[in-house]
Amino acid sequence: MSTLGRLASLVRLSHTVFGLPFALAAAGLAHRSAVAHGDAGLTPLRLVWILLAFTGARTAAMAFNRILDRHIDADNPRTAGRELPAGLLSLRTAWIFTLAAVAVFVAAAAALGPLPLLLAPACLVIILGYSAFKRFSWSAHLVLGLGLALAPGGAWIAVTGSLAEPSVPLALMAAVACWVAGFDILYSLQDTSFDRARGLHSIPVRFGVRGALRLSALLHVGTVAGLVGVHVIANLGPWHAVGVGLIALLLAYEHALVRPDDLSKLDRAFFDLNGYVSLAYLACACLDLTTR
Repeated sequence: MSTLGRLASLVRLSHTVFGLPFALAAAGLAHRSAVAHGDAGLTPLRLVWILLAFTGARTAAMAFNRILDRHIDADNPRTAGRELPAGLLSLRTAWIFTLAAVAVFVAAAAALGPLPLLLAPACLVIILGYSAFKRFSWSAHLVLGLGLALAPGGAWIAVTGSLAEPSVPLALMAAVACWVAGFDILYSLQDTSFDRARGLHSIPVRFGVRGALRLSALLHVGTVAGLVGVHVIANLGPWHAVGVGLIALLLAYEHALVRPDDLSKLDRAFFDLNGYVSLAYLACACLDLTTR
């Protein structure tokens, strides 16, 4: 159990709250579209495979990131206590865990149909490739956003079995990509000095703290715009509108907490509020889909 706990900590299992609710909301929206076209839509078995695919992909991405960053983490006082640099897990165990997660993802994609399986390698390239970006480009935050945005897009394809009617999933993917990139910029503020000294790239290193805060806010405006697009394109109702409004308020509050001269509330802005964002969207999307 100690090893299992350390593996869960390695991949920050609690951070699943960020991406999974948007994937489930996309599955619900896709179900409505599929049923309207005479298809079965989201079945219990398909839901299980979607959950396994998401878990496998996210676990593989996080574990690979920890493996690739283990020497950097060892030099950073904030991250030196993580499992690999602290010697709490062996590198061999981390690699086995990563490869097992990749296998789970690919198996789940295959079970969901030929199109998910066909797209699985490209997804792996993106979510695993993110880990290398900060070594040569400040756009790593945007790549991370794209990686998490694949979840709602993948859920849509898993339920509908096709790339037809892409406007709704693309709008939701754009919203998630902007949201994740925006809060990852905020999170990276705490390592600005270390990254600059180590020669690593990030938006705070490239544009400074004030510039990073402005870009993060702009991306979060894009998040709300993307969700409004989903609302209009999918012809959703008042509960979904409430969800979009709540998210706009939460993101505004998040940016009010983080100031260029005061980053003391960064952890709260990163984890608590963004967890509320995803859960609020899932709750309101489900209410909208089940009450109309």
